[in-house]
Amino acid sequence: MSDKKLQTNSSLDEEIATLGGGCFWCMEAVFNELQGIEKVESGYSGGTIENPTYEQVCTGKTGHAEVIQIIFDPKVISYNEILHIFFSMHDPTTPNRQGADIGTQYRSVIFYHNNSQKEIAEQVIDDIENSKIFNASIVTQLEPFKEFYRAEDYHQDYYKKNSNQPYCKLIITPKLSKIRKKYFKILKKP
Repeated sequence: MSDKKLQTNSSLDEEIATLGGGCFWCMEAVFNELQGIEKVESGYSGGTIENPTYEQVCTGKTGHAEVIQIIFDPKVISYNEILHIFFSMHDPTTPNRQGADIGTQYRSVIFYHNNSQKEIAEQVIDDIENSKIFNASIVTQLEPFKEFYRAEDYHQDYYKKNSNQPYCKLIITPKLSKIRKKYFKILKKP
């Protein structure tokens, strides 16, 4: 198997965010619609083996989370904004679970790439906790970024390619509708 680590040619004007909040298909679909998002890839981070497959990650035994890796322009959308959107699109109070998706691979996790990202994430979590938006405490893990392994090709742009599939219609489309209403000012123009 070939090495699936992310190879990026990001310029100095771009930054990378790596986030896990349940199924990566949902998160990828949302972030692909936002201004300032240059690229979104689905993949795996936080585990113990190199180049895991989807089948291996689904066992919950590799320690990987399903994540998205976002390349973004901080002059257009800030890391702080990305995190607020991230927290508005999943339930960060349920450990190892998002709806019917259960297991450590669906945990809420932020893999920070530098100290600045860690500090911003800590502040955003504190702000959300203090605002009492959720009825339970946030369990989102903060971990230093180590590796990103790009998921198999059929996982990339999944919603765009499969929007008529039952999972997409029942789960992803309602999330997209919610995000489109809440963040309509920062959606990419058609």
